[in-house]
Order: sequence, then structure tokens, then C-alpha cells
Amino acid sequence: MLPSTHRPLRLDSLSLSRRRRRHPRPPNELEARPTVASSRADERSWEWHVMARNTDVSPYIGKLSRSQVYSKKGQYKRERKGVPSAEPTAAEKRASYYPADDSVSRPKISRKVNKPTKLRATITPGTVVILLAGRFRGKRVVVLGQLPSGLLLVTGPYVINGVPVRRVNQAYVIATSTKVSLPSSLDLAKFDDAYFTKDKASSRKGTEGEFFDKESKPEKKQLPADRAADQKALDKEIVAAVKKTPVLAKYLAASFGLSKGDFPHLLKF
Repeated sequence: MLPSTHRPLRLDSLSLSRRRRRHPRPPNELEARPTVASSRADERSWEWHVMARNTDVSPYIGKLSRSQVYSKKGQYKRERKGVPSAEPTAAEKRASYYPADDSVSRPKISRKVNKPTKLRATITPGTVVILLAGRFRGKRVVVLGQLPSGLLLVTGPYVINGVPVRRVNQAYVIATSTKVSLPSSLDLAKFDDAYFTKDKASSRKGTEGEFFDKESKPEKKQLPADRAADQKALDKEIVAAVKKTPVLAKYLAASFGLSKGDFPHLLKF
């Protein structure tokens, strides 16, 4: 067996005194040990301090997270001294009902400008147009003019095709090349937008007995006498102008329609 090359550990007083000179004892040898000081100004200086609870795995990276260090140190057990919060003052209780007179409804601001509707170049007073929508669709009527609202004022005349004076949107008509020479004495001042507005009827539709009475029929609304007089006076002047052109009355009385093989985009009106 080969002799051991290691020196035996000497436990005499001389070796112990040398060890103490190299590593002097800290004040509390149970909780402290010699470590490098954190001062960057003098990295060679040595000092004794309490052992750190969070060791470094690598430079500037600790083994424990911030919350783990907080729990390990027991900082949650400390006494918190905060500023006493002032008690909130009780506000006045809002009323559950507000009078309607106090609420002011402000209209929504609109920056739109109402511009007059531009009339199509093919539509002039006296032009015969074909109605495409509404109760009298397919009828040929005579244009009398344009109202301030942009709608067309037209009439049949009523004695020829049963179309009374009414307002029509120019987007739902087909302008033809046929024209009627209107008399210069034709007065259309009374035919404005307010002339065609309906009166607001009562919201009450009837009694309970009238509702369950199946035999009774609702009364037919009669045309006011002044409206009938206005239509009669207007037809008198329009019919006189229509009769100046032969076959024009029959043209206005006939309804427009398409037959098999007719293509509206190829027709010349």
C-alpha cells in the first residue's frame, strides 16, 4: 500500500491561531460570514454583514423573485401606518321623478343645406310623361311645373284618363317627346305643397260596437267641394289645349305597356 501524499490535518494551537488571523471571527458567527462588500468604489474592502436571503444565480439575477423575497422576509407581517381616509359625506339622494317642464330638448344640429332640386332637361311645363309607380302607374300625364319641394305638379287631365292634379317624383317618370302648349292664362298659384297635405285625422278609430259590427261599412270619404271645383277649372283649360293637337286626347287616354319583344332601352318615347 502506497503512503498517502496528503498532509494530516493539524489541530494544534499554532495552526488554529494562523487560521484565525486569516479569517477573524465575526461578531455573530451563527448568522454572518465574510463576503465581498457591495461598494463599487472599493471592491477590495471586506466587511461583515448579515447573510443575504436571495443569492445570485448569475450577475444581477437573483435566485428568488421579488414576491418570493417579500414572503421570505415576512414583510407582510409589518404594521402599516397609513393616512386615515376621510369619511365620504352623504350626497343628496336624487329624485326618482323629474317634471317634464324642466327638461329642455335641444334639437340636433344639422349642417345640411337644402338645395333646390334640379329639374331634368327633358322635363318642361307641358311635357307628357309616363308614370312608373304609384296608383296611376302606366298613365300618361301632363307636367304643369315644379313645386318648391322639387316634386312635379302633373294632371291627367282627369276627364281624359282619370288622373287628378297631384305631386310626383321626377325619378319615377319617363319623359316623352310629346308636349302640350299650355295657355298663358293658366293660374297655378294655389297648387303648392301645402295644398296636398292631408289633415290629421283623430287617433280614435271608433267604438267597440262599431268594431264588432260586421254589417256596417265605413263611410266613403267625399272629395271637398273646393277641390272638385279646382280640378274642374284646371281640366277646362288643359283639355282645350289638348284638343288643338289631333289624336292627342286618345294618346293620353291610352296606358303605357310593353308587349313581347319590346325592349324599353331601344324605344324612343
